[in-house]
Amino acid sequence: MPWVETESLSFTARHETADEACAQRTLDRLEDLRLRLEERFDDAPGGITVVVHPSPGWLAAAHPFLPGARLAAAPAGRRYLAGWAMASELHILNDEYTDRRAAGEDSLAALRGTAERLYAQIVIAANNTRLPPPWGPRKFARYVRWAWLIEGGSQYFAGQTALLRAAVNTRMRQGKEPAFPPSARDAIILGGTIFDLLERERGPDACTVLVSRLRREGAQRAVELAFDARPREIEREWRRYLREDLPRAGSLGQIESEDPFA
Repeated sequence: MPWVETESLSFTARHETADEACAQRTLDRLEDLRLRLEERFDDAPGGITVVVHPSPGWLAAAHPFLPGARLAAAPAGRRYLAGWAMASELHILNDEYTDRRAAGEDSLAALRGTAERLYAQIVIAANNTRLPPPWGPRKFARYVRWAWLIEGGSQYFAGQTALLRAAVNTRMRQGKEPAFPPSARDAIILGGTIFDLLERERGPDACTVLVSRLRREGAQRAVELAFDARPREIEREWRRYLREDLPRAGSLGQIESEDPFA
């Protein structure tokens, strides 16, 4: 099937003809997101190409770091690694495959918003050059170390944190208690909860400041400065938030199974 291009003001989509509706919807939503992010960041890049892949195999073959990121993630979070961001390109799966991966209504909305989450990652990296993309072995190692900030910030600025509530609830029922801040294994599921709590406690500007600089002292110090509180106090409030506030706000009837593509 031939590949075609669809254009908008700031983005171009490259896709198969059968995925034209997916491409157009994605471009429209990216334009809306870019306008919002221009109000939060100094640089919200345009000229980005969105490549809509017709299968997970094509997507994985295009980006050698994606399989590694999926292996590092918990099974319940792997379904949401349905794309990859480059410095000037977003690579996503088409609607057929995102629909197959979805574990419910919110899960589907999050998966169909993969391009928006990845664009938020590009914007964050454009304003904090220590973060990927672009990629390389050193940047990938930094991604693993700061995955909670990269994935959580991307979810937050794309407006998707609430869509992961069912996945968060499922994670809290399974396995041992998560680390604070979340490890790379839990970043795709729990990273956004740090930003959601930070916005409640300190306001949206604090979230922008958190992603703007990596602290040499590490994640604990970054969180301490963002919340202006002691790490133990922040962790205690975060765990209470996960245990009490989040389940009441989420869809308790929706249980996420493990990613069938894991």
